[in-house]
Amino acid sequence: MFRLYEHYYGGADAAMFRADLTQKSHVILLSDDGTIRGFSALATQPLELPGERALAIFSGDTIIDQAYWGEQALARAFCRFAGDTQARHPDAALYWFLISKGYRTYRYLDAFARRYYPHPLEPTPPQMRRRMDALARARFGEAYLSELGIVRFVPVRGYLRAPWNGVRTGLRERPEVRYFLERNPGYVDGDELVCIAELSARNLRSIAGREFTEAYANARLAAQS
Repeated sequence: MFRLYEHYYGGADAAMFRADLTQKSHVILLSDDGTIRGFSALATQPLELPGERALAIFSGDTIIDQAYWGEQALARAFCRFAGDTQARHPDAALYWFLISKGYRTYRYLDAFARRYYPHPLEPTPPQMRRRMDALARARFGEAYLSELGIVRFVPVRGYLRAPWNGVRTGLRERPEVRYFLERNPGYVDGDELVCIAELSARNLRSIAGREFTEAYANARLAAQS
């Protein structure tokens, strides 16, 4: 996993990578012919706010080998994991909590969810901002700069290497890419934009919603049998 990670990211060593991994509860692995081609490290995290019963799935280090970009196996597996998590906590609202050090990760939000924050076309509702702040402070402490909505580690824990940190000219004009670059200009140095989206059948788009709903139904059925 680390060999794949360090091919695309600088600023971290194997010990740091392993230490971060111990803070996660699950890992989705993608492999082909016995070789790891991608992974996403995940952790469930309580959302502690007065009057709310909620849980978040935090997406940590996530990478897919460039030869497999465009494949949807990781996205589908994440949505099934989310549906299974919701089934085990049916009375709690569920959120996707992630930090994005690149525009590609940020664009996943629009592909997955109808509504997510921060959003290029609408302000973040106050209650969503409180949820983001609570989750980020609990996980990152002083590294979270709430006024910017950014996590900035000192020393740096990872940044995209060239050429993957570049942005094609045409892409810069897309609203979500332009917005990400405006909100997180320090991404090239490892700054991470804090993001949130509700994980629910009503908020997840098409394939994501179907995977979530099917996993939820299967988990509930298994629990009753």
